[in-house]
Amino acid sequence: MAERKVTVMSEVGLHARPAATFVQTAAQAPFDVTIAKFGVPPVNAKSILSVLALDVRQGETIVISADADGADEFLDRLAAIASAP
Repeated sequence: MAERKVTVMSEVGLHARPAATFVQTAAQAPFDVTIAKFGVPPVNAKSILSVLALDVRQGETIVISADADGADEFLDRLAAIASAP
């Protein structure tokens, strides 16, 4: 399983526009992608409601995971979105 640990840098965290961009990118993956933060079970990264419900704030670390061929490319793209200021 491929995964990326990322610290969210956006002032608004992973909320609103950054979350929408993140979910739209995850939705392009032909495999399951999950996102989790410490103390919370992983959720579907393709679901805007699930991602928003995580309430990820600036400075928090998330883990983005997928288990498929080609997952590394998608995880790198998602990590770049989540870590953008």
